Amino acid sequence: MQSSHRTLSKKSPPAASTAASVQPNSRAGRAGGAHHGAGASTDVGGGVGTEVASALAGAKVQSLPRSSGLRMLAVHAHPDDESSKGAAMMAAYAAAGAQVMVATATGGEQGDLLNPAAGEILQTHRDLPGVRRMEMAEAAAALNISHVWLGFADSGLPEGDPTPPLPFGSFATLPLEQATAPLVRLVRRFKPHVILSYDEVGGYPHPDHIMSHKITVEAYRDAGDPTRYQGLGEAWEPQKLYYDRAFNPGRFEAIHKALLEAGHKSPYEDRLLRFRDGSIPWMTEHEVTTQIPVGTFLEHRDRALRAHRTQVEPDGFFFATPNDFLREVWPYDDYVLVDSRVKTELPEYDLFSGLR
Repeated sequence: MQSSHRTLSKKSPPAASTAASVQPNSRAGRAGGAHHGAGASTDVGGGVGTEVASALAGAKVQSLPRSSGLRMLAVHAHPDDESSKGAAMMAAYAAAGAQVMVATATGGEQGDLLNPAAGEILQTHRDLPGVRRMEMAEAAAALNISHVWLGFADSGLPEGDPTPPLPFGSFATLPLEQATAPLVRLVRRFKPHVILSYDEVGGYPHPDHIMSHKITVEAYRDAGDPTRYQGLGEAWEPQKLYYDRAFNPGRFEAIHKALLEAGHKSPYEDRLLRFRDGSIPWMTEHEVTTQIPVGTFLEHRDRALRAHRTQVEPDGFFFATPNDFLREVWPYDDYVLVDSRVKTELPEYDLFSGLR
């Protein structure tokens, strides 16, 4: 096992080539890379990667330990993101006794009706944002988690050449401190031990996803500093920061291979080809450090996804692989440990490792 104790430095530049680094998304001179404590060895993104991957491949962890008294905060950009990224993990921790909260930055106001069947709901044609708020409440109930809105306006996904400017005042256009302040207030009120969000490209390069990454890193760094964001509550220092790895190529590769070996058609072939030929230029190469057993909670994820009926087709891509098959091949949600203020061992099978 690899012992790890990382600390974000406010002075040192980030080690951008490592999976353990945090990109410099705050003021110049303050952003820092992830560093190990005394006696620890190399970063995950370097020499540890192969060792961790090997250990993860041999893991047979099936369930989580009891997690009463522990708190987790997941930061997302739009309603439905929480259900497509880490939903089963959150349901698993809620069932284990942890307090799990999702903070959604925007209301998804710029979104479109992506499931034609939901057009039968008349309200979608006059108040799609209102419908999406109701969908979010239903999804949170399906996962047994709490939810808050940060209150920002959706920036939309600009398309065209050149791309048009983002809407004035939308989330991704705001100064970093202004956008981070509501999240710092929430962190200081909820007091999470662990915070999760997207990597530096937002998981995929949507402006609101990238901004969600930035405010999460900023809040993780500064919520515990009483000299920063004054007037937003008593300082609270979260102990661990993770990036979601829902787009883990290794996961898609394993499921694709298993489907073919079982004589089934794979829905992942085109996506894997794009991974391999470099036609997804925004894909990051962070090494997975942490896998959470979620096999028992895949149906919770499905119920949460289907709650977002205006955005998710009930028989679409998310449901292309039967859950019983996933339980055999890849019953995990994947994460990257970016920073830890407590000692932990890699690989991990518990986001609260080192905190119990």
